[in-house]
Amino acid sequence: MNVLILNDHGPLVTLLQERLQRAGYKIVITDQFDEPTAHAVMKLQRDSGLVIDAIVGPKTQSALLQRSTAHLLSHDQILAAAAALSVDVASVFAIKNVESRGEGFLEDGRPVILYERHVMLKRLKANGLTPTVVNTALLRYPTLINKRPGAYKGGASEHYRLTLASSIHRTSALESCSWGLFQIMGYHWKALGYSSVDYFVTCMHSSEGEQLTAFVKFIINDSKLHTALKQQNWAEFARRYNGPGYRKNHYDTRLASEYNNYQPWEAIA
Repeated sequence: MNVLILNDHGPLVTLLQERLQRAGYKIVITDQFDEPTAHAVMKLQRDSGLVIDAIVGPKTQSALLQRSTAHLLSHDQILAAAAALSVDVASVFAIKNVESRGEGFLEDGRPVILYERHVMLKRLKANGLTPTVVNTALLRYPTLINKRPGAYKGGASEHYRLTLASSIHRTSALESCSWGLFQIMGYHWKALGYSSVDYFVTCMHSSEGEQLTAFVKFIINDSKLHTALKQQNWAEFARRYNGPGYRKNHYDTRLASEYNNYQPWEAIA
């Protein structure tokens, strides 16, 4: 689905403006995503309980089409998370946008995940499988269990990889995925206060609000990570949050860019 932002133009913007009009928002159809259109979008987002960002993606389109948005992240939840972490709202927005492009769920309703085959190898060992069993699985399923990361498929295909890995060892497979809006690894379930990895996964399936709660717990649980976030030290934050390979994926510069480009739209809405 195409994402529309301020200054876009063309037939998709015209369609957006027509839908906004039908929903009761007073704007002029111009085929330009102008400031009046942005204000109407923000009012729609506010009225629908969505994050107010003037960006028309799948969530805002769902609201326009009168689909349920109860499981999606709200602006009030973002504000509460920022307050709980003692950081500004822009910091939470930056991480949300970089980690999962602002989407906690796939179009089919399942949470966004990324299965990590190198983590699976570690979790099999941590969960007590014998060296013989682990080594046999390592040789037999290299795309699912490996010393190196890789073999990513993206989107719904990551759930297929999870299903295959679960047939080898379900708990380890669930622990080997990063989950939701903020891509929290499943193996953190105990440190974050969840009763089991299954309960953690249930929460990740329930709503983006629960995914945000896991993120807040994760940050608070790591004092050095929390300090880096409060100081907007994006290189240190990315190193601790994404691992030593953060530079390869430009996580630090992307976070800084998202942070610097944040606009407090809620004040306008």
